[in-house]
Amino acid sequence: MTVEKDNDPRLDACLVCLVVAEGCTTGSTPPALAAALEELAGRRKVDGFPPPAVKEAVRDMLRPGGYKPAGRQKPASEYLAQAAREERFPSINAPVDCNNLLSLETGLPISLLDAKAVGSTALVRICGQGESYVFNASGHEMDLSGLLCVCSPDGTPLGNPIKDSMAAKLKEDSADYAGLIYAPASLYDAKSLAAVGERFAALLLEHCGARTASVQTVA
Repeated sequence: MTVEKDNDPRLDACLVCLVVAEGCTTGSTPPALAAALEELAGRRKVDGFPPPAVKEAVRDMLRPGGYKPAGRQKPASEYLAQAAREERFPSINAPVDCNNLLSLETGLPISLLDAKAVGSTALVRICGQGESYVFNASGHEMDLSGLLCVCSPDGTPLGNPIKDSMAAKLKEDSADYAGLIYAPASLYDAKSLAAVGERFAALLLEHCGARTASVQTVA
């Protein structure tokens, strides 16, 4: 699998790192990961995370298409930090907790999708008016207008820095994962974001039994 950005200058504000982990087990969170996540969530309760510079840079990278990243539309990374501050940080399963640990470390939003649902190429583009997808088991839809999304090769939106689609979320039998890390170009370059991707790959190898993990960054 590879990642590509649509030829759209509005995407210049965002860098994307794709982490593909194969042969994983979508199982319960191992004790070492649970302890690391609990310890970090405790620190995030009191340290005002994410720092204002990171928070604003992440929001700014979502604005070029007209999306307004505030309130219920704020980035997933801000929701995680808020949950930590309110002592309601969830432990879900091993892959999601790897995702959440990395997001709490960096302040960056991350999509974690079933690689089979994505296909051969993860296409990043800004969605147009009227596009939407279902993001939870209750069937609620998210308006994607003006928001950058990761899509299948045919352009079908599957995930974004706010909420991922039900169609591409990990299932109990998911074995191959596609993690997309979204980073503002004002704070990261390809090399520094690739280091974040390597961290994600290492977490999936250690805690999800991944057979292999690869990292690709597109500016």
